[in-house]
Amino acid sequence: MKRSIYDEDHEAFRASVKEFLDRSVVPHVEQHAADKAIPREFWLEAGKQGFLGLEIPEENGGAGADDYRFNAVVFEELNKVNAALGSCVGIHADITAPYLVELGTEEQKKRWLPGVAAGEILLAIGMTEPSGGSDLAALKTTAVRDGEHWVVNGSKTFITNGYSADLVITAVRTSPEKKARGITLFAIPATAEGYSRGRKLDKVGQDESDTAELFFENVRLTDDDIVGELDGGFIHMMQKLPQERLGCAISNLAHARQILEETLVYAKERKAFGQGIGSFQHNKFLLAEQFTTVDVAQAYVDQCVVAHDAGELTPIDAAKAKWWTSQVQNDVLDHCVQIYGGYGFMNEYRVARAWRDARVSKIWAGSNEIMKELIGRDLGL
Repeated sequence: MKRSIYDEDHEAFRASVKEFLDRSVVPHVEQHAADKAIPREFWLEAGKQGFLGLEIPEENGGAGADDYRFNAVVFEELNKVNAALGSCVGIHADITAPYLVELGTEEQKKRWLPGVAAGEILLAIGMTEPSGGSDLAALKTTAVRDGEHWVVNGSKTFITNGYSADLVITAVRTSPEKKARGITLFAIPATAEGYSRGRKLDKVGQDESDTAELFFENVRLTDDDIVGELDGGFIHMMQKLPQERLGCAISNLAHARQILEETLVYAKERKAFGQGIGSFQHNKFLLAEQFTTVDVAQAYVDQCVVAHDAGELTPIDAAKAKWWTSQVQNDVLDHCVQIYGGYGFMNEYRVARAWRDARVSKIWAGSNEIMKELIGRDLGL
């Protein structure tokens, strides 16, 4: 079924994104995986092409696109290359940058956004802690007032872009007695005294992503480093999570569809018992099911994109999109591995890497279990 949410401008933009990726990224993906990082050269080139500042106003060095469908196009093309690329760029441009755009002061916008759009200031967001997981209200990292300063102590983990980030929007507890209502967001530069990075975490998948632990030992900040309202961080995060979860859904389907299409080609070319393995009824029916599943899920996600672009996407609909597409992606890729047989278990094959990369999608941005809890509450249960 032909998708109807994009027009000629979006498709022309898609072509430019694809051309950039084919030229500047695809030839180097093996090196990215070996280095467990996407190099700064990528970020600078992506910035020059205007791919990192879609939501950033023109006066702050961005494109000021004001159309989330362009973000969706970028997600789709990045995830055709690999899931890690989509997650790293998503954290920088689609998840963290909007905090500065929508909550930052004019001084903060002038200070940081031009560099963010240019790829010179790489962003990360520090929410998850070693003992907290999806429970954002249980943060233990604190900021204590000391005269004109705030002194931050604590740690974060599983931080995408964490090892290379120049600026981390960090959730800390400023008023412990207020519990969830006592969390504040601080923009913490990597150059701050007392800020340190742990090792690049050894993950099951998404090797290209420099995921790291972050540590704060008596990091001194001022009110000028607060993003948004004092003690308003939890509300700010809740307001931004629907876009993060929608970005996950778009990525999940684009990633799954790309590998599924490659698997279809393999099923036609691979011979067993004198015929293409795709012609066996089981595989034929299986592929028919997977393509139908992806297409049906795509129709829902496309409507979520349209709703979000109109400012109408609800947190519940975003939660539905996130958990469902995460499950669909993992189911589809597991079937793809099975069709490849023994080759599907070899890391040199894209299907194996994609299968590993996809597993985290049922965990991050709020686990699928948390998504179902939110949906269940909305049902009055």
